[in-house]
Amino acid sequence: MVEALGVSPFWVAVGLFFTAYLIIMTEQINRAIIALLFAGLLVISGVLSQEEAIKAVDFNTLGLLAGMMVIVHVTTKTGVFEYIAIRSAQLVKARPWPLMLALCVVTAICSAFLDNVTTVLLITPVILSLTKTLEQNPYPYLFTAIFSSNIGGTATLIGDPPNIMIGSATHLTFNDFLINLAEPVSVIFIATMLPIYVIWGRKLVAHPEHTGKVLAMRAADNITDRRLLKHCILVIGLVLAGFTLAHSLHLEPATIAITGAALLLFLENLSHPREDHHGNVHEAFAEAEWVTLFFFVGLFILVAGVEKVGLIHMISEKMLELTDSNFDATALVILWGSAVFSAIVDNIPFVATMIPTIKAMAPTFGDGHALDPLWWALALGACLGGNGSLIGASANLVVAGIAEKNGVQIRFVPFLLRAFPLMLMSIAICHVYIVWRFLP
Repeated sequence: MVEALGVSPFWVAVGLFFTAYLIIMTEQINRAIIALLFAGLLVISGVLSQEEAIKAVDFNTLGLLAGMMVIVHVTTKTGVFEYIAIRSAQLVKARPWPLMLALCVVTAICSAFLDNVTTVLLITPVILSLTKTLEQNPYPYLFTAIFSSNIGGTATLIGDPPNIMIGSATHLTFNDFLINLAEPVSVIFIATMLPIYVIWGRKLVAHPEHTGKVLAMRAADNITDRRLLKHCILVIGLVLAGFTLAHSLHLEPATIAITGAALLLFLENLSHPREDHHGNVHEAFAEAEWVTLFFFVGLFILVAGVEKVGLIHMISEKMLELTDSNFDATALVILWGSAVFSAIVDNIPFVATMIPTIKAMAPTFGDGHALDPLWWALALGACLGGNGSLIGASANLVVAGIAEKNGVQIRFVPFLLRAFPLMLMSIAICHVYIVWRFLP
């Protein structure tokens, strides 16, 4: 349609994308509405066909999120999150900063060995329950959970989708990622906690009356359904084992998550009369974060539009032209460019574009492991760059969606103003690490 009117598809796609992005930044209209509306305009204008738009949607991501949302909802009904919240608070004597730090460590470790989206799906209800009990502002805890999930997920092959894509394309192993990325990630985690302590940690104070109430609580009283809890533990264990073995089983995470959700719903309803089944299932599906899921649908289509017209490839090529075929400069441009770009749009299509671009550089820089420093630069930049804005990574949006459903607003611009400088600090540490480790 746009070509028939003499309008360049490039400018239509770019214009729609950045207009949607600016409107989302204002937060005056729900982000899912804007993403879906502008995605629809992209298809109606003819920049993308309906088939291309459907193909652009990452149903593996959506299935993983939807399945884990159902599992988390059913698990929430057992009271286990309240139990964990109270026990966590009691172990640190209900002191806010030690509690925040403990939650960050747990989030980072789980994100490294599981999946950062799964981790925040499990940890966010704990944070909300805990801060409600202590009458604390949940925002600082949620902010640090987002950062911890993306930092931890950077350390391993399975922690973040960009790493999975890079590992699949290059045959780099789980141990390769752990050996080369765990070291800088550990330093970045510690370095990030220092400014967070200055911004929030030292100011967090719990009223003695509230801490006294928490310390006097019987955490076990919050477990309302022990039978269902055993089923939840069984299913979550199976799902996590499935994620770990997914590559060897040739299964996608979405298949594992949705099957786990169905199994848990089946086990839950075994003890209920037939007439209650419909209501239980309807409730579980209704509690999924559909705003977040549909935002992803629109976002995938919008990004596919600018990818089709060549914007992402153009930016990637310009990054490489700046280096004039200098290997050291190329690695650092990939690191910084990936970080900044991944903070603006989802890092998955950018990494998908950069993988063939880096592979094409083999005749210049050498085959085999000669390109490894470029892969590590891409992994660090893309994964950590996701911390730069609220839409930079899937985990960020999941936390924001759950928080919003519980009356806690994580706004785009305030998040950006604090998150982007912290992200740049982490990339500066990666810069030093890459120069020291790979570019002697």
